[in-house]
Amino acid sequence: MENNQTENQPQFVIQRIYVKDLSFETPNAPAIFKAEWQPEMSIDLNTQANPIDNDIYEVELRLTVTAKLQDKVAYVAEVKQAGIFTLSGFVDDQLRAMLGSFCPNILFPYVREVIADVINRGSFPQFNLAPVNFDALYMDHLQQQQTQTAQNTENEASGTVTH
Repeated sequence: MENNQTENQPQFVIQRIYVKDLSFETPNAPAIFKAEWQPEMSIDLNTQANPIDNDIYEVELRLTVTAKLQDKVAYVAEVKQAGIFTLSGFVDDQLRAMLGSFCPNILFPYVREVIADVINRGSFPQFNLAPVNFDALYMDHLQQQQTQTAQNTENEASGTVTH
């Protein structure tokens, strides 16, 4: 009987964490190195989860950092950090939360290290990425989905269709 209870418990296993893609560009080098370093930084962060097999998922955390000095790009660094995770015994809402928040939280320290290292190797000042609250981002995403669903339902009820 104890064995059945253990089998029904949610199970989470990290199978592998790896760099899926890495890109670094300094399109205005070497002239950009002469400019005073007061960059305008932009950061783009995305997550994506894809099923691979029964209870096995790949989660990808994509981070792009762009540094500009006035109108010139100093560098663009992009990392796709991925992980393969086994997730079994979770109900749908729990599974989505694990894939949308918990797994990206595990990947974040790795992508943070890779992006800092590649920027440093490009001969630019140290870059420290601030922590990210993936739980809050996931909740915002859910709220946006609910708002969109409600708007679509309203539009269908009034006979308006938007694409």
